[in-house]
Amino acid sequence: MTVKSSISLSDEHHAFARAQVQDGRFTSVSAVVQHGLDLLRQKAEDERLERAALKALLEERLSGPFISAEEMRSRLTARRMPRTGDTHI
Repeated sequence: MTVKSSISLSDEHHAFARAQVQDGRFTSVSAVVQHGLDLLRQKAEDERLERAALKALLEERLSGPFISAEEMRSRLTARRMPRTGDTHI
């Protein structure tokens, strides 16, 4: 179902949309605007999913074991030290 709606575009946006139609990429300025809205909807959904995944990860990490700052420094230092037998230094 489509709904007719009146919108205002800046001269720059209208020129861009008309160029997309003239180049054959879209059938009308309305199709250009619809595509832009579809992209914006997809971006918003992607951001929502990313936030949910980050929230779940943070909650998982908060419920796990914590290590002290000294232990973390020790682990990082151990990772930076060359391993015995390494020929790439």
